[in-house]
Amino acid sequence: MDPSDWLLTRAERGNPSTVLDDRHEGQQAWSTGNLVRPLIHGATYFRVLYDALEATGPGDRVLFTDWQGDADERLTGEPGSEVVEVLGRADERGVDVRGLVWRSHIDQTGFFATENRHLGEQLQHRGAEVLLDMRVRTGGSHHQKFLVIRHRDDPTRDVAFVGGIDLAHNRRDDADHGGDPQPQLLTEEYGDHPPWHDAQVEIRGPAVHDVETVFRERWEDPTPLSRSPIRKAVDLWRHDDTSPDGLPEQWPPPPEAGPHVVQLLRTYPNLRRGRDYPFARGGERSVARGYSKAIARAEHLVYVEDQYFWGHGVAEPFEAALVGSPGLRLVVVIPLVPDVAGLNRVPQLLGRQRALRRLMRVAPGRIAAYGLENHAGNPVYVHAKVCVIDDTWASTGSDNFNRRSWTHDSELSAVVLDRAYARDLRLTLAAEHLDRAREVADRGLHETMADCVDPEGMFEAYAAAAAALEAWHEGGGVGDRPPGRLRPIPLPPLSRFTRAWAKVPLEVIHDPDGRPRPLRGGTGY
Repeated sequence: MDPSDWLLTRAERGNPSTVLDDRHEGQQAWSTGNLVRPLIHGATYFRVLYDALEATGPGDRVLFTDWQGDADERLTGEPGSEVVEVLGRADERGVDVRGLVWRSHIDQTGFFATENRHLGEQLQHRGAEVLLDMRVRTGGSHHQKFLVIRHRDDPTRDVAFVGGIDLAHNRRDDADHGGDPQPQLLTEEYGDHPPWHDAQVEIRGPAVHDVETVFRERWEDPTPLSRSPIRKAVDLWRHDDTSPDGLPEQWPPPPEAGPHVVQLLRTYPNLRRGRDYPFARGGERSVARGYSKAIARAEHLVYVEDQYFWGHGVAEPFEAALVGSPGLRLVVVIPLVPDVAGLNRVPQLLGRQRALRRLMRVAPGRIAAYGLENHAGNPVYVHAKVCVIDDTWASTGSDNFNRRSWTHDSELSAVVLDRAYARDLRLTLAAEHLDRAREVADRGLHETMADCVDPEGMFEAYAAAAAALEAWHEGGGVGDRPPGRLRPIPLPPLSRFTRAWAKVPLEVIHDPDGRPRPLRGGTGY
């Protein structure tokens, strides 16, 4: 398998300003010799992260970015495992701790400026250099969620974590989906402890150097962290650090650790008409380009777990592939219920209907969309951003399937090109949703999931499980609850008037376009 058949080349990345691919030869824009491990659920990731951070020592480096951060979130559930304590202790041991946390829009808009500021300030008081970064488009965000650990004396231990899991409340859930003991309320449907499904990957090998380069490009950006005079005045009054210190020289890549090919895909918007982001003049849209290239090769199954899956541009790559490959199927797992209420919910419902119904018309019987619920009958908020294509190409990251993630906010995803890895990731996720996790522990993944190895078999297994659970609910929940957590995604009809007014907030607020003006309105990235 030639990686250039599936992955973007350096030219195809479309960002001549970046140094991300400089260490690779020719048109290669990926790293070989890596070992990647999926970490499903926040509780799994946080435990691994806690152990990795606690094992750091003098001279080591910890670099991280975050979209939402809660200083008091406990990585293991035990006192002393709070985010601020673990990172603070590392800095006190002589670890060089640096962080870029999105400054966030004000709390009154439903975001978390106070929590993010507290995380940054508390870590600054502990000696770490953690900055609030608002170098984004109007209404945009820094959505990247990754962490890099480099070891001065033993590069074989270097590790990076990339995915969709913030260092925040709600994330420390597990396979039972009872919710994080430290909750952050969503809508009433999710209850007091919202169940949360998410994913991160652990990367070892030369790709760790690539993830570090992503951090360094943002850190070394000379653009002021905020252009708002109000924010600058507040920072001055609070004595907050707004001037990043220079980073020490980057160490060489760590040695090879495994068989996996890894490519990093990013989104950066066109900021101030290309005058900002010296590492991405005019923006970078390799997330959209990477998906489009890989989906175009799909012949059997595209499996997606995503927070949204809506809006402009999402359906087009799938539409062409579905038309060109009559055997291709698409399975999408998204939240049963959006995480906003009232009139704000309607644009999101319109967005998902636009994408799903368009594809269902093109490929009837080959498109399936599901949500998840736990055994108590509460919806599970699907926050994972995972895509597996033909058991060959598998991405895990911060980006969602929508125009905002593909053009407007900053994003980072890690693609693994490896057939065994991609297949096992898909089957592991399917085992949870079909309630076979215990059987997997007893019999093994491949034996337990033998009926799902074939794409058509998995498509049918999901449909049967969802139909059985739906029938049980419609019958009043009488008798034993059938195994599985899948529920069909409802697509209630929206009136012409509703579609007309909801289109405006969908396209302006929920799903804006961050491309340069000549590309807007088209399908190119």
